[in-house]
Order: sequence, then structure tokens, then C-alpha cells
Amino acid sequence: MKKFFYTVIMAVVAITMLDSCLGKNVYDEYKDWREKNDEWYDQQVASKQYTLITANWDPSAQVLIRWHNDTMLTKDNLKPLLSSTVDVKYHLRLYDNTPVDSSYLKTSPADSIYRTMVSSNVEGWMIALTHMHVGDSCTIIVPYHQGYGSSRQNEILKPYSTLIFDMKLVDIYKYKAN
Repeated sequence: MKKFFYTVIMAVVAITMLDSCLGKNVYDEYKDWREKNDEWYDQQVASKQYTLITANWDPSAQVLIRWHNDTMLTKDNLKPLLSSTVDVKYHLRLYDNTPVDSSYLKTSPADSIYRTMVSSNVEGWMIALTHMHVGDSCTIIVPYHQGYGSSRQNEILKPYSTLIFDMKLVDIYKYKAN
């Protein structure tokens, strides 16, 4: 009986491995989607409507940002650190304008507010937030490398998705000046 049990388990493992080798991988399965996202992102870089910003901790990690406010008016406001907890309002959509998520659907901790530690988000958000001051509103384009990469998050948010956030940094939660 033990021999039969082990034979069945080995057969299942072998079939699973063979299936994964013969089946399409995520990279190939989403080739068209990935290429469209890459092409659109490259067009945005070339348009020069956005500023390319780089992560302080990784010069190869970059996002595009366009401020909607006069940054001279917010330049003296607080700027979050990676360890900061921030209150943000945002809309998330894909490059083809498909809506994905929005803080405006939230009622907790306050109306339309998403409260999060900066370092608990995708790298593109971390890069953008550490370059923003409280009160800044902007559009951020996050290439999939700094987003969810090859991971599928749900039916709408496919692997290799470029993320577009329209966001406002409302506050740094529980910051106390000395």
C-alpha cells in the first residue's frame, strides 16, 4: 500500500512539473499586454510631460511624476520617510484608463483616506511619496518593474501592468514637531 501511495505522489509531481514546462509561462502569456505597457510608458518618457525621478536607494528604480500644484508653495512642508505613515487620496488606473482602485471608496480611517506606511507599498509609491511634500497633488506613472511586476493581483490588474496614480499626500500621520 505504501508503495502505491508513493507511486501516485511521484506521478502527480511529475505531471505537475511536465505541465509547467510545456505550458505557457507568465512572460509569454502576457507578451502583448507587456509590450503595450512598455510602449505606452516609453511614449510618456519621450513626451517630456513628466519628470523622471529615481529612488535614493536604487538608481535603476524610477517613476514618472507630474505635479498639479505649485511645488514652491509646498516646498517647506513635511516630506515622508520610508518609515512614515501617511494619509493619501488616490485613484489608480491602467495605461488604457481602466479603473482599478480608489481611496475615494474608503470611509476608514477618514473619508477617502488611505493610511499606510510608505515602505508597505509597491516600490513606485515609495519613490514618489519620498519625493513629495504634504499638500502635493500629482500623477505618478509606475512601470511594472516598480509596481507588481509579473504578479497577477486580480482580474483587472494583470501581470506587467503600468500603474497610473492620481494622488494627493494629505498628511503624515501622528507627526509631532518638537
